[in-house]
Amino acid sequence: MSAPLNIAIAGLGTVGAGLVRLIESHADLLARRSGGPIRIAAVSARTRGRNRGVDLSPYAWYDDPVRMAREAPVEVVVELIGGEDGIARKVCETAIGRGRHVVTANKALIAHHGTSLAREAEDKGVVLAFEAAVAGGIPIVKALREGLAGNRLKRVYGILNGTCNYILTAMADGGREFAEVLAEAQSLGYAEADPSFDVDGIDTAHKLAILASLAFGTEVAFGSVHVEGIRHVSALDIAFADELGYRIKLLGIARPTEHGIEQRVHPCMVSADAPIAKVSGVFNAIVADGDFVGSTVFEGRGAGAGPTASALAADLVDIARGVRVPPFSVAASALVPLAPSPMDRHRGAYYIRLTVADQPGVIADVAAALRDERVSIEAVLQRARHPVEAVPVVMVTHETEEAAMIRAQRRIAALGTVVAPPRMIRIEPLSE
Repeated sequence: MSAPLNIAIAGLGTVGAGLVRLIESHADLLARRSGGPIRIAAVSARTRGRNRGVDLSPYAWYDDPVRMAREAPVEVVVELIGGEDGIARKVCETAIGRGRHVVTANKALIAHHGTSLAREAEDKGVVLAFEAAVAGGIPIVKALREGLAGNRLKRVYGILNGTCNYILTAMADGGREFAEVLAEAQSLGYAEADPSFDVDGIDTAHKLAILASLAFGTEVAFGSVHVEGIRHVSALDIAFADELGYRIKLLGIARPTEHGIEQRVHPCMVSADAPIAKVSGVFNAIVADGDFVGSTVFEGRGAGAGPTASALAADLVDIARGVRVPPFSVAASALVPLAPSPMDRHRGAYYIRLTVADQPGVIADVAAALRDERVSIEAVLQRARHPVEAVPVVMVTHETEEAAMIRAQRRIAALGTVVAPPRMIRIEPLSE
């Protein structure tokens, strides 16, 4: 057995307490797999006396996590405070500066500062590990960085937020509207009191920026991610999608194109037969398309104390074993700036739902607006007729450029017979 690996944990919320519980419960297993014990030496959190369901008395307590990162007698600092800047960033920078390895579950921090932290860690000869930052217990970071190292990756995409997937699944299963299901998700603890981070796509975008860097060897570029959330998806859209043979999922998608690398987060209509369409509830799923391996699918729980602690433990075991790999697949000094593909150059098919006055000539006017922007129609759906009321009309287009679709949407919105803003959802052909 080798010498113990001593660690300090900054942040003792759900995940931090979960990591303490895992290390205590699996001490013998971790020691066998690591070649030596993994020992908690110090902990830090905002409130000392809070009941976290674990006994913290054996460990040195620090009120200041930055001081702990600087002074505690440890080889590794585990950062679980959260947030892209502030104390979390200071803890990591201090630990690296003192020659300590850093393990974190902080996707916002890595999405915004991953490149600079990786370079600092490389200069100091220490590890920056963040398996737990993306998709909880799914080992996608290791898969992209190591398991698929022999492939040129053509695309990485997936369901990266369990809250949104739960909401969209429940809307589809019960024919309910977004607001009702969001309230239910909050009552069950799947959504925060302020759900914006999840439902507006920011959480997914953080994770996608990390995956894109791992997949394509680029600097992490969160600012280049096109981000849309799911607030505008209605029960009517989900019903029409089902009629057309689709399911609606919030996806993060990254892929190289002739115009640069696309990084986009938005609701997608995907074929009901696609494996990812069947991923339900709070589960995450990621697909990586490699030139030699083909498509590989990873599915599991993307959040929670257990899955996230599992991912943190995997990083700790690697460090204890002496495994040293670049955080983003290639040396930090070799990461290249990401050349983003403008969203208006994206090509694809589109679903557009209109609310129009039920009178002669409406469809012809809409078709003319699409024609003028060279957008061709594949299908039109209109079900009920109400002589006085407005009615929904759905159109599905053939593949076109996003810029043309946006111009056509503006023309349509300006028509006097269109009585509500058009709703557009991109159709994603996952079989390519």
